[in-house]
Amino acid sequence: MPKIVLTSTRRKMARARVIIREGKGRVRINGIPLEIYQPELARWKIMEPLLLAGEKIVNKIDIEASARGGGVMGQASAIRTAIARGLVLWTKSEELRQLFLKYDRHLLVEDPRQTEPKKPRGRSARAKRQKSYR
Repeated sequence: MPKIVLTSTRRKMARARVIIREGKGRVRINGIPLEIYQPELARWKIMEPLLLAGEKIVNKIDIEASARGGGVMGQASAIRTAIARGLVLWTKSEELRQLFLKYDRHLLVEDPRQTEPKKPRGRSARAKRQKSYR
């Protein structure tokens, strides 16, 4: 039976799911190869755990990621975290886990911050209409 690792993460309103299986080093994000994924900044963000892990590990696996909700960078951050977690599960390497934590803790730990809901009598979460008594 082939080895498969499933991971999922959240970032803001984005939800990402990643499937890692044996392969030839292909990475697909929402069905698009990582090499042509746009915008470029999001592509580099997603590539961070792959570059840290090294070609030795990445060339032996195929990664299929899907993200929904939120914005482009929220999705990229969620995918990045899911890939990093998946690589640690795949390799069972404490050394790789420590490398990820040392580089950026958010590679393995989700960021729980969410946008604050808008309140009445204002145009945003904190801004309120000013009162004048004279």
